[in-house]
Amino acid sequence: MLLAGKVAVVTGAGGGIGREIAVAMAKAGAKVVVNDIGATVTGTGGDETPGRQTVQIIEQAGGEAALDTHSVAEWESAQAIVRTALDRFSRIDIVVNNAGILRDVIFHKMSPEDWLSVIAVHLNGSFFVSRAAAPLFREQGSGVFIHMTSTSGLIGNLGQANYAAAKLGITALSKSIALDMARFGVRSNCISPFAWSRMIGSIPTDTPEQQARVAKLREMTPDKIAPMAVFLASDLAKDVTGQIFAVRNNEIFLMGQSRPLRSVHRDGGWTAETIAHHAIPAMRASFYPLDRSADVFSWDPV
Repeated sequence: MLLAGKVAVVTGAGGGIGREIAVAMAKAGAKVVVNDIGATVTGTGGDETPGRQTVQIIEQAGGEAALDTHSVAEWESAQAIVRTALDRFSRIDIVVNNAGILRDVIFHKMSPEDWLSVIAVHLNGSFFVSRAAAPLFREQGSGVFIHMTSTSGLIGNLGQANYAAAKLGITALSKSIALDMARFGVRSNCISPFAWSRMIGSIPTDTPEQQARVAKLREMTPDKIAPMAVFLASDLAKDVTGQIFAVRNNEIFLMGQSRPLRSVHRDGGWTAETIAHHAIPAMRASFYPLDRSADVFSWDPV
């Protein structure tokens, strides 16, 4: 019962990774606000059934949960999500920013709506819900933020400029929260999950290569992500903040954060020509290739 007495808000908890995290936190003793608007993968429509099913799973196992169907993508509705925790359970200790949508399309065909809708849910939503909880965390001198990022942003992927930008932005948001709120005993970390979910299920399977990739992803079930979330939310992680963890089946990775790789110096400064003839040749060996997540994680999950 690592989370006994704590109250968690888990967004996008109507299925997949969010549901598994909500259920695991309830099993660990937390009271859980199950937030989900029940939209499609692309963010259209709404149905409270998925969220209500998660609540029922928790309650049938003897836990306590409350359903919330507000959108994370608006300031006022994010405030309402946090109010649900206060109204039902009188406090809030944990925020898991998991809600997300996909609008995958190659960059030169991406519409403004494709861009804005994904940024609104992932990046703005993570800020809005976190910001709604922040004053309460500050007042009580404790609190935990757990944000979902992706190797699409940390490394790269095709056809996901909107999603990648949002997910990499979330890592910067998490680090900023960790820096700004450390003095109040508040922690903030990211999880980059590898798991089969409804969102991953939209990956094309038109080629044998794509089919093989999806087959591997199906083996990585969402429940493998939940233990890391429970750990980060618990007092066992009291000294862990500002970090990015990737979880892939039975593997856990601590992901890097941007730091200088190489440097060059030239007395009197640089011109475009000296950069071309001196600086770039000196640094070229350290250039990153145009690799994708699958290129970096090239071995089968274990």
